[in-house]
Amino acid sequence: MLPLVLVLAFLLMPILEIYLIVQVAQAIGPWWAVALLAAGSLLGGWIVRREGRRAWRDLQETLGRGRAPDREPADTALVLLGGMLLLVPGFVTDVLGLAFVLPFTRPLVRRLLAARIARRVRAAGVGSVYPPGMDDAFGPFGARDPFGRGDTGGAPQGTVVQGEVVKDDGGSGGGNGEINVRGKS
Repeated sequence: MLPLVLVLAFLLMPILEIYLIVQVAQAIGPWWAVALLAAGSLLGGWIVRREGRRAWRDLQETLGRGRAPDREPADTALVLLGGMLLLVPGFVTDVLGLAFVLPFTRPLVRRLLAARIARRVRAAGVGSVYPPGMDDAFGPFGARDPFGRGDTGGAPQGTVVQGEVVKDDGGSGGGNGEINVRGKS
């Protein structure tokens, strides 16, 4: 279904753009229509540059604080996509590009796209983001055994040998930085 929609979009969008450009040129004159298209591209380039820097700075600040990014990757992707749409000459692509780039319309577009993606994931029957057999691999109380043997409960399985790790710095005995494990009896 999606490939068909993309093919139709790539076939119909240029026809729609040409039709609108011709209509605008007839209404305001051909030179004014070309000037309007050029102004849209220049304005779009300036907005993309400004908003792209802002989105990138927000992403870096979030990562610098040690937090997982929430909306920042989506905003950065929307600014990039909006910038590509603004560079394509045409009025429809300019309106779509501005909706993706402008800071007051981008949250709405982000929410709409997130809802659409969530609906498609639910329709596809994806129940978990984990690989098969590892649903909720980390559980509410820590890591579980990835091999399906159930929760280990934090207690070690099998034979436990008490020991210590000793790093040989190479100062004595000709060691070369090897790590040796010495067991305690």
